[in-house]
Amino acid sequence: MSLDTMQSNLFSDALEQSYRVQIEEFEGPLDLLLHLIKKNELDIYNIPIAAITRQYLEYMELMKELNLDIAGEFLVMAATLLQIKSRMLLPATQEEDGEAEVEDPRAELVRRLLEYQRYRDASQLLSARNLLGRDVFARSFDSPELAAMEPQEEPADVELFELIEAFQRVLARVSVDTFHDVVADGISIADRIGEVLSVLHAEKTVCFDALFTVGMTRDLLVVTFLSILELAKMKLIRVTQVESLGSIWLTLSADQQEAGPEQQGGEQEVGDLNSLETAEDAVVG
Repeated sequence: MSLDTMQSNLFSDALEQSYRVQIEEFEGPLDLLLHLIKKNELDIYNIPIAAITRQYLEYMELMKELNLDIAGEFLVMAATLLQIKSRMLLPATQEEDGEAEVEDPRAELVRRLLEYQRYRDASQLLSARNLLGRDVFARSFDSPELAAMEPQEEPADVELFELIEAFQRVLARVSVDTFHDVVADGISIADRIGEVLSVLHAEKTVCFDALFTVGMTRDLLVVTFLSILELAKMKLIRVTQVESLGSIWLTLSADQQEAGPEQQGGEQEVGDLNSLETAEDAVVG
């Protein structure tokens, strides 16, 4: 299959699909590439483009299966990776003096990744500073002994792609028998959001895995996962992790904790939940 055909198929597939959750409101294609580089412990200056392209396309397929809205930026990056891959397979071109041209086809991508990584790190640092005094309060120490104690590590917000990988592990844990010959649950994302919020108001903090139990149908598993994404997008919950590959925890936002269970969400959030009711048939295939 030619590069042009593969690029055309990627764009055609996107146009033919109907999705639910807007991915660009979470993270973009450069975030996914940085995640894959970190996950595989790769040298950003020497990216194995064939392996990264394969994993990137696998992620795109998984996001499509989960009815996640793949923004055009993801498709453009997929085409870019395929183009770089094809260029690296070509023999080096000869310059006029007879020497081979040594420009690395990955150079521009590496430059973009490094520039974006610096921007993202600075943005996260500023966000952490803004958090102090709003959701996290500096503690005053009354004695030298307390002052000398190391502060407890603040949980880090979980990236979208880490959450997708956690859901992959959930699917592997749940029996495949639940995926066949089952009666549809008939529960909407809005309904499931309400249930998750009720659990969080009662428990305060809930482990991600605890919301997925053996015996749940595929429909309910997917709806539960999409509900968590919607809650995070509406900033009604925080999704955090203390250590890499550790348990993922869901916690109500500070505003939701103050509101209490009788005032779940707000006017804007209620409107967002109501809008989900209009196209629930496209949530699961």
